[in-house]
Amino acid sequence: MGLLGLLVGLALLVLFAFRGWSVLLLAPFAALVAALFGGEPLLANLTQVFMVHAAGFLAQFFPIFLLGAVFGKLMDDSGAVTSVAAFMAERLGERRVILAVVLAGAAVTYGGVSLFVAFFVIAPMARSLFRAASIPRRLIPAAIVLGTSTFTMSALPGTPSIQNAIPMPFFGTTPFAAPGLGIIASLIMLAAGLWWLHRAEAAARRAGEGYGDDIEGATERAAADELVRERATTAREFDPAELQHGQRSERPSPVWSAIAPLIVVVTVNLVMSLVVLPRLDVSYLAEQRFGETTLAAVAGVWSVAVALTAAIVTTIALNRARLPALRRTMDAGANASVLPAFSVASLVGFGAVVASLPAFAIVRDWVLAIEGGPLVSLAVATNILAALTGSASGGLTIALDALGQTYVELGARTGIAPALMHRVAVIGAGTLDILPHNGAVVSLLAICGLTHRDSYFDIVMVGIATSLLALVAVIALGSALGSF
Repeated sequence: MGLLGLLVGLALLVLFAFRGWSVLLLAPFAALVAALFGGEPLLANLTQVFMVHAAGFLAQFFPIFLLGAVFGKLMDDSGAVTSVAAFMAERLGERRVILAVVLAGAAVTYGGVSLFVAFFVIAPMARSLFRAASIPRRLIPAAIVLGTSTFTMSALPGTPSIQNAIPMPFFGTTPFAAPGLGIIASLIMLAAGLWWLHRAEAAARRAGEGYGDDIEGATERAAADELVRERATTAREFDPAELQHGQRSERPSPVWSAIAPLIVVVTVNLVMSLVVLPRLDVSYLAEQRFGETTLAAVAGVWSVAVALTAAIVTTIALNRARLPALRRTMDAGANASVLPAFSVASLVGFGAVVASLPAFAIVRDWVLAIEGGPLVSLAVATNILAALTGSASGGLTIALDALGQTYVELGARTGIAPALMHRVAVIGAGTLDILPHNGAVVSLLAICGLTHRDSYFDIVMVGIATSLLALVAVIALGSALGSF
């Protein structure tokens, strides 16, 4: 009965989340259903397991949600994201429209701009470019996904995405874990994704397929759609409803002041991770008032938080004249972080209840027995949970909460570096999360005025197929050569 309850709870979570029910309600309800079937005490599971682990997730990662959302909103309202996208389009020209859209998305998301900010800015630009080049608009979502939701989310060393931050406390790693493998994975995703998009473009031209008809007002309707909002905030770290608040600049930011904060994020993150923090005397962390922790457990989050703070200060300093309502912009950014953070924390609480049930031992033993060793089983676990929850961050945290310590011990026994496990876990979570019910996919299609029938196959090829290919390469190289 315990295993049945686990499956029923998970099925309820997936089914009703897909129908647009709030995860804030669904996750505790599904967790209690699983506990009920297992004959476990309900109130104790709610207050001592679900809430404790959800609160623990917020305690660790809310600073990144908060600072990332504020930074994204500042970049949006100052016109900086628009300037970066326009710069890419101008430099690459009409003959390389797909590449321009992909690189514009990659530049802003690797620089720390929230995914949904990038969606709402880049989609209108992509429509204009694709229309001028007579490329089918059904390829726009795939081009945006390739640039924003693949290698810059999970593979590029130092990416400030929440997905790249989640494994750091578990494995004692930094955002730059396994940098060589991350770069190789990024190149595989980018090259394979561009190959597929150019192949699709060529096939469309041979068939005489042009841009097609636009749906007017799709972006504006998507921003106000509550169903899109619920799914979006489960998937990533920005509440799209807040994009309508604050006040956008009437003139775009100069490209140099738009790019500078993005460079600051990467540079400060690198310096903090590899130079500053390792040289600090942080023996005070062993004190009870600081949680009796270690630098390895907090360094990654500290690095990203400082990098985003530096980028926020840089953005305000360089674009103050283009932020006519600074307080409202920052308030909107702060508010945009709350619902996503609590949604993912609720998924974490659900996972904690499931992992505490005696029946979960069957699932754990099955995962650990998967052929191919710890790296393969870790990749399978993160893939499955990200697919079921429709959230890379939620699935990754559930997997590591339940199995993280086990994999640390396995790594120590088998000689697998924590950095390698970090990179495999993050890339694994960023593959099958892009299933049809994923909030980012649903939101992007709504923003572009397209349907799953129109564009989802191409999203699968650039988002799932390329990431799986990169994941296989990282596991193979890591198994043969170790972490590098």
